[in-house]
Amino acid sequence: MEEDTNLEEYPTEIHDYLATFEKSLTSVDEMLKTMMSVSRSELLQKLEPLEQAKLDLVSAYALNSMFWVYLATQGINPKEHPVKQELERIRTYMNKVKEIADKKKAAKLDKGAASRFVRNALWEPDPEKDQTPAKAKKRKMN
Repeated sequence: MEEDTNLEEYPTEIHDYLATFEKSLTSVDEMLKTMMSVSRSELLQKLEPLEQAKLDLVSAYALNSMFWVYLATQGINPKEHPVKQELERIRTYMNKVKEIADKKKAAKLDKGAASRFVRNALWEPDPEKDQTPAKAKKRKMN
């Protein structure tokens, strides 16, 4: 009987949305527990500087995103709140870090291999020494 009263408290059309929202909250809670289980200094010692920057940016973005949601639940339009500019600022830095990471991953030029490739691409066979069957047939037919 209790379930029936709970179902009547909100429209049935939003039940799926609420279920998805609850799953998302559970996922966020589990992620936060995992992050909080290791001390920040211990975690940072294990990471390279670029990875440290990524962690800091993701943490700041997640915290500001949760504050965005909090404002929305309080009836405050987050688009008109300074948190919007903060999220944009963090996103800018995330893009900069991504560019640095992409440059780091970019393939390095192997000068020796490049020169061999160019030399072989420009190589012209000696017509007197290179007699392929196709060329031999053409000569015989003429």
